[in-house]
Amino acid sequence: MQQKIAIVRTMVHEPKVLFLDEPTAALSPESAKIVRDFVLELKRERRTIFLCTHNLYEAERLCDRVAILNSKLIASGSPAELERKFGPSRTEVQLENVGQKIVNAVKGLEHVKSVEIEGDKLLVVADDPETANPTIVEAIVKHGGKIKYVTRTAHALEETYLRLVKESED
Repeated sequence: MQQKIAIVRTMVHEPKVLFLDEPTAALSPESAKIVRDFVLELKRERRTIFLCTHNLYEAERLCDRVAILNSKLIASGSPAELERKFGPSRTEVQLENVGQKIVNAVKGLEHVKSVEIEGDKLLVVADDPETANPTIVEAIVKHGGKIKYVTRTAHALEETYLRLVKESED
Protein backbone atom coordinates (compact mmCIF):
# COMPACT_ATOMS: atom_id res chain seq x y z
CA MET A 1 0.00 0.00 0.00
CA GLN A 2 2.86 2.37 0.83
CA GLN A 3 4.38 1.72 -2.59
CA LYS A 4 1.10 2.61 -4.32
CA ILE A 5 0.68 5.75 -2.21
CA ALA A 6 4.22 6.87 -3.04
CA ILE A 7 3.52 6.55 -6.78
CA VAL A 8 0.22 8.43 -6.52
CA ARG A 9 1.93 11.15 -4.43
CA THR A 10 4.56 11.68 -7.14
CA MET A 11 1.84 12.36 -9.71
CA VAL A 12 -0.02 15.09 -7.80
CA HIS A 13 2.06 17.83 -9.45
CA GLU A 14 1.92 16.23 -12.92
CA PRO A 15 5.70 16.17 -13.36
CA LYS A 16 7.24 15.95 -16.84
CA VAL A 17 10.13 13.83 -15.50
CA LEU A 18 9.75 10.95 -13.04
CA PHE A 19 12.34 8.88 -11.21
CA LEU A 20 10.92 5.51 -10.17
CA ASP A 21 13.05 3.16 -8.08
CA GLU A 22 11.78 -0.43 -8.16
CA PRO A 23 8.13 0.69 -8.52
CA THR A 24 6.75 -2.86 -8.57
CA ALA A 25 8.94 -4.33 -5.81
CA ALA A 26 6.93 -6.19 -3.16
CA LEU A 27 3.65 -5.67 -5.00
CA SER A 28 1.13 -8.39 -5.75
CA PRO A 29 0.98 -9.47 -9.40
CA GLU A 30 -2.27 -7.52 -9.83
CA SER A 31 -0.84 -4.34 -8.31
CA ALA A 32 2.40 -4.68 -10.31
CA LYS A 33 0.36 -4.89 -13.52
CA ILE A 34 -1.56 -1.76 -12.57
CA VAL A 35 1.74 0.08 -11.99
CA ARG A 36 3.21 -1.18 -15.31
CA ASP A 37 0.07 -0.10 -17.16
CA PHE A 38 0.28 3.29 -15.44
CA VAL A 39 3.93 3.69 -16.51
CA LEU A 40 2.95 2.84 -20.09
CA GLU A 41 0.17 5.45 -19.94
CA LEU A 42 2.67 8.07 -18.71
CA LYS A 43 4.98 7.05 -21.55
CA ARG A 44 2.15 7.60 -24.07
CA GLU A 45 1.75 11.08 -22.56
CA ARG A 46 5.38 11.69 -23.60
CA ARG A 47 6.72 11.98 -20.05
CA THR A 48 10.33 11.12 -19.31
CA ILE A 49 10.61 8.25 -16.86
CA PHE A 50 13.83 7.00 -15.30
CA LEU A 51 13.13 3.48 -14.07
CA CYS A 52 15.63 1.80 -11.79
CA THR A 53 14.87 -1.91 -11.63
CA HIS A 54 16.40 -5.35 -11.30
CA ASN A 55 13.39 -6.78 -13.11
CA LEU A 56 14.79 -7.05 -16.63
CA TYR A 57 11.59 -8.50 -18.04
CA GLU A 58 9.83 -5.34 -16.86
CA ALA A 59 12.58 -3.10 -18.27
CA GLU A 60 12.32 -4.87 -21.62
CA ARG A 61 8.56 -4.26 -21.74
CA LEU A 62 8.50 -0.67 -20.44
CA CYS A 63 11.69 1.04 -21.51
CA ASP A 64 12.67 2.65 -24.80
CA ARG A 65 16.31 2.77 -23.68
CA VAL A 66 18.19 0.71 -21.11
CA ALA A 67 21.49 1.34 -19.37
CA ILE A 68 23.30 -1.66 -17.90
CA LEU A 69 25.39 -0.79 -14.86
CA ASN A 70 27.85 -2.82 -12.83
CA SER A 71 29.74 -0.20 -10.78
CA LYS A 72 30.04 1.68 -14.09
CA LEU A 73 28.11 1.99 -17.34
CA ILE A 74 28.64 -1.16 -19.41
CA ALA A 75 26.20 -0.60 -22.27
CA SER A 76 23.14 1.39 -23.25
CA GLY A 77 20.57 1.35 -26.02
CA SER A 78 17.11 0.06 -26.76
CA PRO A 79 16.45 -3.49 -25.57
CA ALA A 80 16.43 -4.63 -29.22
CA GLU A 81 19.72 -2.83 -29.97
CA LEU A 82 21.40 -4.39 -26.93
CA GLU A 83 20.13 -7.82 -27.89
CA ARG A 84 21.35 -7.46 -31.48
CA LYS A 85 24.71 -6.04 -30.47
CA PHE A 86 25.50 -8.18 -27.46
CA GLY A 87 23.07 -11.14 -27.86
CA PRO A 88 22.87 -14.01 -27.95
CA SER A 89 19.47 -13.96 -29.54
CA ARG A 90 18.10 -17.46 -29.75
CA THR A 91 15.20 -18.85 -31.69
CA GLU A 92 13.46 -21.91 -30.34
CA VAL A 93 11.92 -24.23 -32.93
CA GLN A 94 9.70 -26.99 -31.55
CA LEU A 95 9.47 -29.89 -34.00
CA GLU A 96 7.57 -33.18 -34.05
CA ASN A 97 10.99 -34.83 -34.15
CA VAL A 98 14.53 -33.65 -34.81
CA GLY A 99 16.62 -35.51 -37.35
CA GLN A 100 20.29 -35.05 -38.19
CA LYS A 101 19.35 -34.01 -41.73
CA ILE A 102 17.38 -31.06 -40.33
CA VAL A 103 20.15 -30.10 -37.87
CA ASN A 104 22.77 -30.14 -40.64
CA ALA A 105 20.54 -28.06 -42.93
CA VAL A 106 20.06 -25.38 -40.26
CA LYS A 107 23.74 -25.40 -39.25
CA GLY A 108 24.68 -24.81 -42.89
CA LEU A 109 22.70 -21.59 -43.20
CA GLU A 110 24.61 -18.34 -43.67
CA HIS A 111 23.42 -16.34 -40.64
CA VAL A 112 23.30 -19.26 -38.17
CA LYS A 113 26.05 -19.21 -35.54
CA SER A 114 25.08 -22.33 -33.57
CA VAL A 115 22.40 -24.97 -33.17
CA GLU A 116 21.66 -26.92 -29.98
CA ILE A 117 19.26 -29.82 -29.68
CA GLU A 118 17.05 -30.02 -26.60
CA GLY A 119 14.64 -32.92 -26.96
CA ASP A 120 12.51 -32.10 -30.00
CA LYS A 121 13.60 -28.44 -29.95
CA LEU A 122 16.27 -26.67 -31.90
CA LEU A 123 17.84 -23.68 -30.15
CA VAL A 124 19.32 -21.57 -32.91
CA VAL A 125 21.63 -18.58 -32.43
CA ALA A 126 21.68 -16.34 -35.49
CA ASP A 127 23.24 -12.97 -36.35
CA ASP A 128 19.88 -11.34 -37.03
CA PRO A 129 16.87 -13.52 -36.14
CA GLU A 130 14.40 -11.32 -38.01
CA THR A 131 16.30 -12.01 -41.22
CA ALA A 132 17.38 -15.58 -40.44
CA ASN A 133 14.15 -17.05 -39.02
CA PRO A 134 12.23 -17.31 -42.31
CA THR A 135 15.26 -19.02 -43.87
CA ILE A 136 15.54 -21.39 -40.89
CA VAL A 137 11.85 -22.33 -41.15
CA GLU A 138 12.17 -22.82 -44.91
CA ALA A 139 15.21 -25.13 -44.49
CA ILE A 140 13.47 -27.22 -41.82
CA VAL A 141 10.32 -27.68 -43.92
CA LYS A 142 12.36 -28.40 -47.06
CA HIS A 143 14.17 -31.21 -45.21
CA GLY A 144 10.96 -32.84 -43.94
CA GLY A 145 10.62 -31.16 -40.55
CA LYS A 146 7.18 -30.60 -39.07
CA ILE A 147 7.21 -27.41 -37.00
CA LYS A 148 4.91 -27.02 -34.00
CA TYR A 149 6.02 -23.48 -33.15
CA VAL A 150 8.84 -20.95 -33.51
CA THR A 151 9.58 -18.39 -30.83
CA ARG A 152 12.32 -16.16 -29.51
CA THR A 153 13.67 -17.35 -26.19
CA ALA A 154 12.21 -15.47 -23.25
CA HIS A 155 13.99 -12.72 -21.38
CA ALA A 156 16.50 -11.80 -24.05
CA LEU A 157 17.51 -8.67 -22.10
CA GLU A 158 18.25 -10.83 -19.08
CA GLU A 159 20.60 -13.05 -21.12
CA THR A 160 22.30 -9.96 -22.54
CA TYR A 161 22.65 -8.41 -19.07
CA LEU A 162 24.16 -11.57 -17.58
CA ARG A 163 26.65 -11.87 -20.43
CA LEU A 164 27.72 -8.21 -20.24
CA VAL A 165 28.10 -8.24 -16.44
CA LYS A 166 30.14 -11.46 -16.58
CA GLU A 167 32.41 -10.03 -19.29
CA SER A 168 32.89 -6.80 -17.31
CA GLU A 169 34.03 -8.78 -14.29
CA ASP A 170 36.55 -10.92 -16.23
